[in-house]
Amino acid sequence: MSAYLIDPDGAAAPVLLAAEKDAATLRVCDLSPDGGLALLRRGPRGRREGVVVRTTDLATTCVVPVADGDPWIGRFSSRADTVWLRSDADREFAALLAARLDGEGRPRSWSVVAEREGSDLELLSFGHDGRTAVLAWNVRGASDLEVVTALPSAPTTGAADRTGGAGLSRPVPLPHEVVTRIVPAGPAGLMLALSGSQRRPGLWWLPEGVEPVRTPWSSRDEDAVPPGRPPVRPLQMRLTARDGLPLNGWYYRAPGRGPGEPAPCVIHLHGGPEEQERPVFNPLYHEILGRGLDIFAPDVRGSSGHGRSFVDADLGRGRFAALDDVADCAAHAVLAGPADPARLAVMGRSYGGYLTFASLVWHPELFRTGVAVCGMSDFATFFEGTEPWIAQSAAHKYGHPERDGELLRSLSPMTRIDALRVPVLAVHGEHDTNVPPKESEQFVRAARERGQVAELLTLRNEGHDFLRADNRRLFRRAAADWLQRHLVD
Repeated sequence: MSAYLIDPDGAAAPVLLAAEKDAATLRVCDLSPDGGLALLRRGPRGRREGVVVRTTDLATTCVVPVADGDPWIGRFSSRADTVWLRSDADREFAALLAARLDGEGRPRSWSVVAEREGSDLELLSFGHDGRTAVLAWNVRGASDLEVVTALPSAPTTGAADRTGGAGLSRPVPLPHEVVTRIVPAGPAGLMLALSGSQRRPGLWWLPEGVEPVRTPWSSRDEDAVPPGRPPVRPLQMRLTARDGLPLNGWYYRAPGRGPGEPAPCVIHLHGGPEEQERPVFNPLYHEILGRGLDIFAPDVRGSSGHGRSFVDADLGRGRFAALDDVADCAAHAVLAGPADPARLAVMGRSYGGYLTFASLVWHPELFRTGVAVCGMSDFATFFEGTEPWIAQSAAHKYGHPERDGELLRSLSPMTRIDALRVPVLAVHGEHDTNVPPKESEQFVRAARERGQVAELLTLRNEGHDFLRADNRRLFRRAAADWLQRHLVD
């Protein structure tokens, strides 16, 4: 990837600011008002960096670790004497940091402008005046939004409290549980993209000093909830893994069941691994819930939103502990929730698909069936077939395909395929280049060769993400049919 400085009038030739070979990401986040400094984000997941580049001579004046998640990490002040960053440098949780810059763009001092104990600063946006910041905090999966006004043009040194004394903080009430995007709109307003468990996602207008106002734009996935079945608000559940690590998840109870009635339950595992389970509107969940199945959607180690140490807890051999987390979450759904231990299934997409394959062969006694979506089954073939930029990030998370070959082999579900005892459905996009379809094909073929029931649903004209409405409906209904057949019928 390459980042260029372009003269829109065409009077000057484009200037190459930065280039990254096999880059996972390279994003220009801001340009100082005088054009002298550029703020970039680069690096693979788990190792993102914020970089200040002086455009006159292309010198790098500042490099600092920044948080994963939203690529828009910060901006310059109007006089380019300050840069604000959403960063977790030397911290467990991301905060709003500020660096005072000298005339050459080098940092003279750092300070904390806003932080919250136990919560990540997830989204950051600024008003057009450059003195107003909108901060979205990730509070155990839900969002807490605040507006900080009267930001200083240059911070003082030293640690700070929640808003660092840098301005006035105003909380913003939200009609949905989660903020997914914040962008400036007009001279004194913002546009919020919101999502929640009860309503379809939509866009909300946030005028200055006023509560959010809904706009006409929202999701149009009309059959997301079957007729007559209201959306389900999940309950947050906390548990402790066998090694003492605190875990968190959301439990969805199928409508119409009594509070103590044992229910078939699907353990649903998100991708990433650094994604996080959020209480947002999920058409797949409502399709499954409408079949009378509960869902427990946990964050196993490696997920975001719970601190840097939690994200890194699955690196290398820590992946075995992540597999144990799946079993611990299933046990908790039975002991603390209403899940029926004889009617459990495991399901997930991408990395969650890998965990599904792996859980079925590591813990074959726990689950009656599984649905693996775009999951890896053998790390050797995965690294051979995936995109180079994905391989670069994956090597940091799972292990290097050459240096850590034995570890990757021992973590691959294909090496334990003989332990499979239950039916499995694999779903894959025909043109997936992130996780090639071969990963599902070889698992299904090996399962059938051993006399197990295994089916493969290939979605035509799809990649790693399913974008066509007809394919999304097909996937949801096929997965729900499979789970219902093996857990209820």
